[in-house]
Amino acid sequence: MSREGIARSLLTPTRRGSVAPFLVMDVMTAAAKAEAEGRSVIHMEVGQPAAPTPLVVREAAARALMEGQIGYTLALGIPELRQQIARYYADAHGVAVPIERIAVTMGSSSAFILSFLALFEAGDRVAIASPGYPAYKNILEALGCEVVFIETTAATRYAITPDMLAAEHAKKPLNGLLVASPGNPTGTMMTPQALSALIGAARDLGIRFISDEIYHGLSYDMPCATALETSNDVVVINSFSKYYCMTGWRIGWMVVPETLVRSIECLAQNLFISAPKLSQVAALAAFEATADLELIKAGYAANRKVLLEGLPKAGLDRLLPVDGAFYIYADVGHLTNDSLDFARRMLAETGVAATPGPDFDPFNGMHAMRFSFAGSTPDMEEAVKRLTKWLG
Repeated sequence: MSREGIARSLLTPTRRGSVAPFLVMDVMTAAAKAEAEGRSVIHMEVGQPAAPTPLVVREAAARALMEGQIGYTLALGIPELRQQIARYYADAHGVAVPIERIAVTMGSSSAFILSFLALFEAGDRVAIASPGYPAYKNILEALGCEVVFIETTAATRYAITPDMLAAEHAKKPLNGLLVASPGNPTGTMMTPQALSALIGAARDLGIRFISDEIYHGLSYDMPCATALETSNDVVVINSFSKYYCMTGWRIGWMVVPETLVRSIECLAQNLFISAPKLSQVAALAAFEATADLELIKAGYAANRKVLLEGLPKAGLDRLLPVDGAFYIYADVGHLTNDSLDFARRMLAETGVAATPGPDFDPFNGMHAMRFSFAGSTPDMEEAVKRLTKWLG
């Protein structure tokens, strides 16, 4: 073998580095190509708000930027933001959280990395729901953990129950459980009682519990319950991306038990140094934007109504509950056995871009599609018209 061949063989990805891509990114690429060719595309593939970041947030960032000193912060975040997050839990949930247990992170993504490293050893078995957010699996596997899918169904409103957890644990012990409520892609939520019961079951079985709460604030028929209302011995992850319309600012937070604080701090110091100061200042101002954010949420509620009424008339009548977030997850098994091809044809023939189910569900994803309703209401109305004509 030549020296060049040897060099190339040394630079191939490891097993941990060979993670699966997001299929939604392929849809985005195809949608962008269609738009570049002059076609009209309705974007229902991307899980981010179409609304701009509130003005008060942008103004706070502009002032900070003009002051010129945008440097490192403490690894756990600026104290003012951590204090405001603590106040949020007191006001919204009646829970007292010392700021020492709050870590500001580079979006929820870095919070997942930090929590997985602090909680699990390589080889540990961590359970997640299916359907579920694909990055859970990919990050866990990249860190050497074994991912255990617990398949959910309509019988439990697409949530993991204590009995399901106990049954999986009995097959082979689990080390961790990650639960999202509201969930992506399903939009379903656990009731406060169901969430509390699952946390208790995990505790009794010796399973570490992580609660993904990044869609908190975006619920329509029931309140969002935080895992902190039940226990301090959980890890809670949240973000400014969704409700606060700050996806590109890459800013989030986590609440951890006292026993994990120093580990999280040292990991953050070494992996990220700190979350961006400019984004932290902007996030602090986001708590002043409630009136604007509630107007945006009202838009999501209107979009939800349009789709829940319109999609069944178009032929997409097998829908999961849409309690929160801004997604509708549809069973399209009566229309196709290949949701990847369905998504390609739908984009090509209607200009509606949505995400095929295999991103979220290794069991039944080929029979499912996720539609984001984070765009404008006129776009949702137009999408219904196009899909009705296409499937009619």
